[in-house]
Amino acid sequence: MTPEHHTDPEVRIRAAMQQLLGGNIPEGLKCDIKSLSTLSGVPRATIYRTYPHLKAEFVRQRTDAHDAGQQPDPRVAQIEHLKTEINDLHARLSRRNTHIAELQDFKTTALSRITAQHDELTNLRREHAASTSTKIRRLNTPQSNAAVETR
Repeated sequence: MTPEHHTDPEVRIRAAMQQLLGGNIPEGLKCDIKSLSTLSGVPRATIYRTYPHLKAEFVRQRTDAHDAGQQPDPRVAQIEHLKTEINDLHARLSRRNTHIAELQDFKTTALSRITAQHDELTNLRREHAASTSTKIRRLNTPQSNAAVETR
């Protein structure tokens, strides 16, 4: 057996607690009871049966750290940060989609109005062209008479 297995299990559990809560979490482990058991070399069942006070202390310290805004496990902190960022991006995307829909509605309305105005202008020009050829006569204005006399 290695020298660390000869030490008192309570000492090993406390050392593992400090390591996990300090953020020095080995690859493949988390800041949980299973990892505490693995790191200390004390079976999980033994921690639950013989050292429930250490388990409770570990859970309390982990909860206190989390409530204080600290996260011993940097991977969990990164996951929480990414979840927050994803929620923010979803909100921005929703606002943009709403804005785009409003702009598309405005574009549709504007094009409809322009088309209606164009149709009205076309009809007025047609009416004017039809009426000038048959009913309307141009009158000579004083300026046009002066231009004729000077020639």
